[in-house]
Amino acid sequence: MQLRKSSKKQAKIKLALQGCAGSGKTYSALLLAYGLCGDWTKIAVIDSENNSADLYAHLGQYNVLPLEGKYDPETYIDAIKVCEKAGMEVIIIDSMSQCWDNLLEYHACLPGNSFTNWQKVTPRMTSLIQMILGVNCHVISTMRCKQDYVLSEKNGKMVPEKVGLKAVMRDGIDYEYTIVFDINMKHQAVAS
Repeated sequence: MQLRKSSKKQAKIKLALQGCAGSGKTYSALLLAYGLCGDWTKIAVIDSENNSADLYAHLGQYNVLPLEGKYDPETYIDAIKVCEKAGMEVIIIDSMSQCWDNLLEYHACLPGNSFTNWQKVTPRMTSLIQMILGVNCHVISTMRCKQDYVLSEKNGKMVPEKVGLKAVMRDGIDYEYTIVFDINMKHQAVAS
């Protein structure tokens, strides 16, 4: 261990966007990515959302890496390595929720004690998080939210409104990111 003076470094942001379906996570991630690097060709989208990244091709010539049904942490790690090796400045992971769902399914199928079986799951997710934190690129991760409906008054009438409750992701994941934005159905982001 060695004590040193603080110094401002060229940090790479690790940002998470969480919201309900239709809140604008992918579109927002692309706009933020362009704002970070100013060059569409230096942006890569790791796409686990059925090619939804291609919906915004009119924005610019960014790169897309479809995961095609393989949502385990090791596939995500390999995809990040491909993007880094290709010289990408911003990597968008759209979405991290499929990876977590994959691990939950894996955990549910393991024989034996459910509590001790987390020892087989947690290190895999931790490896992915460490890869995201260690990669020399900006990373924007999108996460789906569990959703519900609440009644809101509009023009004197009660109408249902979709709201996001909690990201479909491991508890405490927001501590790993530089910043986390919750995006509502009006496409407004709030730092959480």
